[in-house]
Amino acid sequence: MIWSRTGGSDSGPLLVLLHGLGATADVFAGVEQVLAETWPGGWITLDLPGHGRSGWDAPYSFASHAAAVRTLLPHDRDVVVLGHSMGGVVALELADGSTTVPLGVVALGVKVRWSAQDVAGAARMATRPVSHLDSREEATTRHLKLAGLVGLVDPADPTTDAGVARTADGWRVAQDPATFGVGVPDMQRLVAGAACPVVLARGEGDPMVSEADLHALVAEPITLAGLGHNAHVEDPGAVVDLLTPFL
Repeated sequence: MIWSRTGGSDSGPLLVLLHGLGATADVFAGVEQVLAETWPGGWITLDLPGHGRSGWDAPYSFASHAAAVRTLLPHDRDVVVLGHSMGGVVALELADGSTTVPLGVVALGVKVRWSAQDVAGAARMATRPVSHLDSREEATTRHLKLAGLVGLVDPADPTTDAGVARTADGWRVAQDPATFGVGVPDMQRLVAGAACPVVLARGEGDPMVSEADLHALVAEPITLAGLGHNAHVEDPGAVVDLLTPFL
């Protein structure tokens, strides 16, 4: 099961919003508020498999995530895709030309360089058992840490609700640990193989990807001044502006 939420108009271009590893659709709450005033069509945001309110279905890969997203997309409407981090890679998978081709893709904050230590760390995370905690507060703190949102989102904010779950054994993060095994993206192949225009962007202070990394893939990457890895949470309007070429 893939959980999703739609907004905006039933006509015009459909914007697909894809969150990063450990997050949920609700990280786009601020973006959706801006879209309500600026976007000429509608939008859909969803919890990717293994996250939030969607079902768990290991093993996970960027391609399998993209296949799940495709089941929600219309065949008679223009589509634009905006993805953050892992979601940015999924967005590029959707642009491979195998099915309906989006009008364009914006990939924000995608990690391009992976060291052996990075790969090993992700593999360790993917094999960890599900941890149960005594309180919602502990689980929420853990969720925000995994999603890279500590200091950006208040643990009491309603947007954190989908990131945790209560079970008979206590509270846990609403994320399958196996999602960390999604793999290392072949960004050069994905960007070169995209059948539509691609915008690659990053926050100026994002430690996960440099401007040089993106310059190796596209001629004109975009750096958002003063923002970090979760630029869509920090300044939703600046991220919505990345969609301008597709309007």
